[in-house]
Amino acid sequence: MELATVEALDLAGADMDVPLVGGGTARAVNFDFAASSPALAAVDDAVRAFLPWYSSVHRGAGYKSMVSTAAYEQARVDVARFVGARDDDVVVFTRNTTDSLNVLSAALPDDCRVVTFLGEHHADLLPWRRHEVQHLPIPPDPTELAGVLDDALSALGPGPALFAVTAVSNVTGECWPVAELAAVARRHGARVVVDAAQLAPHGPVELAAWEVDWVALSGHKMYAPYGVGALVGRRDWLEQREPFLAGGGAVAFVTDDDVLWADAPERQEAGSPNVVGAVALGAACQALADHGMDRVLAHERHLDRRMRAGLETVPGLRRHHVWGDDHPRIAVATFTLPGMHHSLVAAILSAEYGIAVRDGCFCAHPLMVRLMDVDPADVPRISAEVAAGNHANVPGATRASAGLTTTDDDVDRLVDALGRIALDGPTWTYDQDPVTGNWSPCPDDRPLPDLGCLPPT
Repeated sequence: MELATVEALDLAGADMDVPLVGGGTARAVNFDFAASSPALAAVDDAVRAFLPWYSSVHRGAGYKSMVSTAAYEQARVDVARFVGARDDDVVVFTRNTTDSLNVLSAALPDDCRVVTFLGEHHADLLPWRRHEVQHLPIPPDPTELAGVLDDALSALGPGPALFAVTAVSNVTGECWPVAELAAVARRHGARVVVDAAQLAPHGPVELAAWEVDWVALSGHKMYAPYGVGALVGRRDWLEQREPFLAGGGAVAFVTDDDVLWADAPERQEAGSPNVVGAVALGAACQALADHGMDRVLAHERHLDRRMRAGLETVPGLRRHHVWGDDHPRIAVATFTLPGMHHSLVAAILSAEYGIAVRDGCFCAHPLMVRLMDVDPADVPRISAEVAAGNHANVPGATRASAGLTTTDDDVDRLVDALGRIALDGPTWTYDQDPVTGNWSPCPDDRPLPDLGCLPPT
């Protein structure tokens, strides 16, 4: 079943050929949406229309400043509507999800305890180290998640607490039961922040319906790659202390020995904002909402079923996931081929087939250590090798992630290429960089395009 997504939501550069090693070209197939997505044509159009009107925002007296301010503030409205925010929620524009969660971490009360599971992206794992943090093991059965969280929050005792959870794993594509876990947190008086970076481009985000306090997302994940993200939710903790980033725009008045900080969102948006990025994100939210996120999710589920069925036919291929295939997920498949380095698989797919995937640990080292069945006794050795500058033995896998314009034919091309690689290996020569651990064609005779911003070939 092909869903009519391409016509409604075109992507910039979707129909391009890329060079292959040894000569020739192939239509570029993108299976790296989970890392970063191309711009929607509607976003590109919105940015092009806005650029002649770009100017400073909020305090500029010029007419273009009025236009820019109106566009910037309308983007807040569009983002809030897209994530299902409450009327009194605030939208803070940031650089990305990582920035959003660091902004929130810096705003937490000093005595706040943070609880999260070990399956999180580093963006939702590392910022909380400013506080007392507890990392919970992921149970083998998802029905046990609520009980594990309930036990952990029960042991905390009185005082402010935050539960941080992903909506969708960027490694496995598995969906987490956000509403159920949020209900557990609320019973204990804990607040909830949701990393929605992987869900936002692929399915509905429902801040108010989930009854969570904040959601964070990234424009570059949702077809607006212009360097902007957002933190959306309750304003009280965002206004109770100095901001994560201090500077102009975050203040109401400054004296030689005191600062009167502005209210949120301005308090958390120091410096000249990324107005173009905000306009792009707002346009993406409008386009996706108009198309219907339920339709987008249905397309994802269809692609996921087709991709899983196809990968089952690849000799020796092992898919890595936490829970069973009956668990809800988006179209993300993380896998390994026996006897072949994950980076080599990715390099072959790109150089010989024109298929873009991602490889490595996907900014989720603790989860990947578990999925790759790494002996805990080996972790210190791996860490020591990395500290010494050798990344060659870091465990990892290859990840294929679909998006709006992925078709059945794209999935079939991926499966066919992997089948050929599994049976015959590469047809070109490749070398591994011992420092980075990455494999690449040697020689790589693919020419770079003439963009004016690339080194001469």
